[in-house]
Amino acid sequence: MAITVSSKYVPPIRPVGRGACGIICAVVNAQTRQEVAIKKIGNAFDNQIDAKRTLREIKLLRHMDHDNALVVISIKDIIRPPRRENFNDVYIVYELMDTDLHHLLRSNQPLTDDHCQYFLYQVLRGLKYVHSANVLHRDLRPSNLLLNAKCDLKIGDFGLARTTNETDFMMEYVVTRWYRAPELLLNCSEYTAAIDIWSVGCILGEIVTREPLFPGKDYVHQLRLITELIGSPDDSSLGFLRSDNARRYVRSLPQYPKQQFRARFPTMSSGAMDLLERMLVFDPSKRITVDEALCHPYLASLHEIYDEPVCPAPFSFDFEQPSLTEEDIKEIIWREALKFNPEPIH
Repeated sequence: MAITVSSKYVPPIRPVGRGACGIICAVVNAQTRQEVAIKKIGNAFDNQIDAKRTLREIKLLRHMDHDNALVVISIKDIIRPPRRENFNDVYIVYELMDTDLHHLLRSNQPLTDDHCQYFLYQVLRGLKYVHSANVLHRDLRPSNLLLNAKCDLKIGDFGLARTTNETDFMMEYVVTRWYRAPELLLNCSEYTAAIDIWSVGCILGEIVTREPLFPGKDYVHQLRLITELIGSPDDSSLGFLRSDNARRYVRSLPQYPKQQFRARFPTMSSGAMDLLERMLVFDPSKRITVDEALCHPYLASLHEIYDEPVCPAPFSFDFEQPSLTEEDIKEIIWREALKFNPEPIH
């Protein structure tokens, strides 16, 4: 990737990954001499959905960047394009992390129950902060959980995030299927922060087994894998489904008894297993909340309520008007870049 848009960042340039929206490289900040990550989003405004996703991530991460939190990945800079008009690529500078949970779980690095505890605690601590801003992440998965060499974890990729009181966003792609809650698989039009807790449960299981818990090939297979483990829901667990068709569909599926978690997860500690069973609950209203999970005995050695911050103010998605055009998005991103680089261009 050619970083020709700013003298602030100098070689060596080394590729560190490719995200859904762009190429990510590590470069050196010429002023601080610190390595940072730059994501290049090429032709960022060609597709309105992708352009909105980029804008949403910028706005959200800027809102949640507080010194006392340090639970989400931090934007360090948005490189200002040479000209306000006719720019097509967006360069976002993030703090550089060493790896992500997906790569760690696919490596040969031994992991203990202490690692599992620490990762899980940090995910939940971060999620408490995100939810307190009235935001659902909606795409929690191991590759979006970033780690440094000290095992510090931060949540990244907020491009699919939404507010908790929105009810008309089911038409968009939400969450990689393997980490998708039953209510999303069943097209439930009103969902809650419980969708993120389900994803955390899937991640907890994956930390222990080092393979995805529910690697469904399609949504029917996904539901089957879920019910094979946690059992088919009874009628009292289907109250969240407003649609008679959805309830009929669930009842028509093959019926499975709940598996013994000890048989499925023979090496998992009893504390982690109890918490997992409270996360992987079919009915979202009966699923453990983030605050309850932080208070669970499994995390007692790490839980410190005064060091689990909440966001000072709720996040507003008001900038995402239905009438927002690609040019509008370009203008907003330009203004965001000016906040980092306020000096006028001559």
